Amino acid sequence: MKLGLNYFKSLFVLLLFVTNSVSAQQVTLSNNLLYDAWLTPNLRVAMRLSPHWSLGLTAGYRPWPTDDQATRKYKHLLVTPDLRYWTDSVNVHHFFGFNAIYAHYNVGSITFPLGYWKSVRDERQQGDFVGIGAFYGYSWPLGRHWNFEAFIGAAVGYNKYDRYECAHCGAKLGSEKKVAVLPQAGLNIVFNIPGRPRQMEEPVLQLQPVVEAPVTAAVVVKPFVPALTAVPDFKGRAGQLQQENPVIQHISNYRPYDRTRILRKEKEALYVHFALGKSILDNGFRENRVTLDRIVDITRQIMSDSASSVKKIQIIGLASIEGNPAGNERLAQNRALALQRYIQQEVTVPDSLFETVGGGEAWAEFRDQLNDIVKEGVEQRTDLNKVIEIIDQESDNMVRERRIKQLDKGRTWTYLQQHILKDQRNSGYIRIYFDYVPDKAAATINEASELLTTDCGDCHREALRLLQTVRNDERAQNALGVALWLCGQKDEALSCLRRAAANGNADAQRNLRELEAN
Repeated sequence: MKLGLNYFKSLFVLLLFVTNSVSAQQVTLSNNLLYDAWLTPNLRVAMRLSPHWSLGLTAGYRPWPTDDQATRKYKHLLVTPDLRYWTDSVNVHHFFGFNAIYAHYNVGSITFPLGYWKSVRDERQQGDFVGIGAFYGYSWPLGRHWNFEAFIGAAVGYNKYDRYECAHCGAKLGSEKKVAVLPQAGLNIVFNIPGRPRQMEEPVLQLQPVVEAPVTAAVVVKPFVPALTAVPDFKGRAGQLQQENPVIQHISNYRPYDRTRILRKEKEALYVHFALGKSILDNGFRENRVTLDRIVDITRQIMSDSASSVKKIQIIGLASIEGNPAGNERLAQNRALALQRYIQQEVTVPDSLFETVGGGEAWAEFRDQLNDIVKEGVEQRTDLNKVIEIIDQESDNMVRERRIKQLDKGRTWTYLQQHILKDQRNSGYIRIYFDYVPDKAAATINEASELLTTDCGDCHREALRLLQTVRNDERAQNALGVALWLCGQKDEALSCLRRAAANGNADAQRNLRELEAN
């Protein structure tokens, strides 16, 4: 098989040359899974010649077993150039092909399926086959750059070979020449090399003398300039809920809690309130029932969605500044845990998705609220400035509270309890963070739409190929209709545009009016 190895090296160089000398999107690489099942490495490289024709070259090479004394042999080299005709203008759907086949082989003690080539079960044959074949196949798009192909056919050719008694020994039995018929079949995984098609150069036209003709009324056809608005990413059910529930945020906005954060300034967080000194969650206390139902409903909808997922539920339990600091630390933690347990009773959410933190006494929140009252001049109280000074000067929380209670004979403390501290007895900041499956369909539609804005015919065909991979997505119907129209498939184009227009797509409605008017 040394000759076969040299052929394979030459073929590999040729494949590289072909790949580098054509524009990227016109080249595909594929692998025959049936050939792989016979432990034969193989590769097909193909390039588009025109909208309906493509040229390919397949190579398969199995050099083992390298031990000449091995009982079973299936060493061979296969080279097959082929020409395909596609029934449409993109590289999907039905195709018919013709190929030339050359094979150099050394085969012995092999049992092929369906009783094929029975003579090599008990002897070894070494020789060459040259033939031609025909086949039919079908291609399915799997994604932006992937297809799956199936084909079947047959080949007829001339077979010249030597016969030996056994796979690794024995005298030569003779040489034979005969006509042979071979089956062909394949299941190919196809990769379309990414990149934009190279725009074809316009031919240079020779100027001809202008012959004046009688003036007649001319019909002016307005050029079709398609309306193609970029498709936004679909963020799943979480993205839809986020529009009306800002408590939901994408995980990229997450940041861990620290006690310098002023949670009350972070808009649209949800709060569940507790009675003074209590960590028992009471649905009937203040607006708790509405808030809890909202949290549970949002969580349940995101958890059941395949396109989005809950990544973290952040709960920070807080306590007011009233009472013993150590007791308030425990109280804040227990309040946060009470809310976590409630959510988990209603929705199956693992502990790993919760960030449940006891924030202790809410001194930062308290000071910030006092500062806003003073700045806004809502209350003309000079004693509030004194409260702020005490907070800034004193680090011991127990001493802070005692000194504040002594202001104005206790009247300042009474005011604070009635207007500020009651809102600090809660589970604090509750935020739901989500993530979503990347919207590959939107990226495909937008890439194809960009190609459709060019004057390049190859670009339009590539756009149609891309859109075929997402043709069941309603968002693709407008761009798909435009691509079909530009590729000459006008009846199907109008069908897609009408479907998109009926669903309220303004671009499709405009495109449809323009095309039907012409």
